[in-house]
Amino acid sequence: MPANARRHVVIHPDLPATAAAVAARLLTAVLDAQAARGEASIVLTGGTLGIASLAQVAASPALGAVDWSRVNIYWGDERFVESGSPDRNAVQAEVLLGVLDGHGLDRGRVHPMGSTDDFATPELAAEAYARLLAEEAGNEGTAGAVPVFDVLMLGMGPDSHVASLFPDHEGATRTGATVIGVRESPKPPPLRVSLTFETINTARAVWLVVAGADKAPAAGVALGEAPAARERVPASGVAGTQGTWWLMDAAAAALL
Repeated sequence: MPANARRHVVIHPDLPATAAAVAARLLTAVLDAQAARGEASIVLTGGTLGIASLAQVAASPALGAVDWSRVNIYWGDERFVESGSPDRNAVQAEVLLGVLDGHGLDRGRVHPMGSTDDFATPELAAEAYARLLAEEAGNEGTAGAVPVFDVLMLGMGPDSHVASLFPDHEGATRTGATVIGVRESPKPPPLRVSLTFETINTARAVWLVVAGADKAPAAGVALGEAPAARERVPASGVAGTQGTWWLMDAAAAALL
């Protein structure tokens, strides 16, 4: 089977339409997971489209169809700053989480990455998150254990970075770890915490949610026929075990 046989590209007219479509897909995926296994585990992303998609979930008339008390929520990466900083993906996600509090959300199942309030370094925050993932997987103390993620959402930068794995940067070459601390990030702030490729690629479905003309060149390379090394083009190195979906607006897909 070709490496891209389970790769799907879905193009929508613009960012608002893409956000609405992502929200509808996410609600359906959560419902399907709960029907199959009793609960759902999702990994959220930040960024303009990622947060717009969460806002669309919050506004959806189908919101109440989900049992939010049986949804586990994680993040793919985080800025290593103060816990209340508006730069944090977890803080921006309150556009949805705050609404879900009124729909039975179990905050004990919401797992933000650590901040400077609790940890001295991003490496210590990464180690703590790795331990949490192992515990949630039921393998406390087992290195490399992670829960099964039903959907793992990622944004993509104009440089093709995903999570906080940047081209030609140490994080994009790391192996043998589930979560890493990132220093000297090419994009501010310089300190971050991120899932690794090894963890991302355990997810059943990986969704890359991408919008904007500035993303078109990177998307063209990542989705091109010629194989791209993930160390140089990180977006090319992610794949769900059951499929990978690129959910894009027309501007981001202009060079495909």
